[in-house]
Amino acid sequence: MKLNLSDHQWQRILSFLLSHPRVNVGRHCQCRAFLDALLWIMRTGAQWRALPSDRGRWNTVYRRFRAWAAKGVFSDMLALFADDADFEWLSIDSSTIRAHMSAAGAPHTAGGQHTQALGRSQGGFSTKIHVKVDALGNPLKLALTAGQRNDKVGWPMLREPSDEIASAILADRGYDANWIRNELAEMGVEAVIPPTKSRAQSIDYDRDLYKERYVVECFIGKVKWYRRVFTRFDKLAPVYLAFLTFASCLVWLR
Repeated sequence: MKLNLSDHQWQRILSFLLSHPRVNVGRHCQCRAFLDALLWIMRTGAQWRALPSDRGRWNTVYRRFRAWAAKGVFSDMLALFADDADFEWLSIDSSTIRAHMSAAGAPHTAGGQHTQALGRSQGGFSTKIHVKVDALGNPLKLALTAGQRNDKVGWPMLREPSDEIASAILADRGYDANWIRNELAEMGVEAVIPPTKSRAQSIDYDRDLYKERYVVECFIGKVKWYRRVFTRFDKLAPVYLAFLTFASCLVWLR
């Protein structure tokens, strides 16, 4: 199990951090140790207090991670890597993530639990991740909703002006809605979406191109190798989203 950044990954991340206006890198070796400790937590899913002493003080790592999440460092990192995306076509999908009981009980100062993308689906206490990837399966945009929310709710959260560059958007029938199809038509983007069985009149779609949607499912499978993504332990949505985003950045650096 790989629990440390490779030299290539570290150099790419360091280059980004040195140019970020809200990050004080400090000593490079200590910053790398912090990211290695974060990777250990993310991969093992262990409690912060279980961080081995040779990886640093758990409270120091935790506080720095929370600070970077609040400053949007991980989302900015993903945005930088996404500049190199292949916009031949895009794929969107969602996946329901089981939430551990420790994720319950967000404080009222944070808006309460109902504001933290948590709910109850058929799978129980859960959150839902919504993702958009490029033609090569690299992540571009991420969003969270409560586990019981419909897939279609995620589309406005994933939509960006740059989507107009793509020739098509690939999605499963969970995104079959007239308003989504109309938005894509206005953007000049082909909707490669199978129609639901409840439609009175079937809608044709490019079945060969639809097969390329497997890349978004592969991406979801890759980030679920990280235990902190596979199961949500965090009370606050921004904290869980930061783990998901960092894991997505590592997909770009694989």
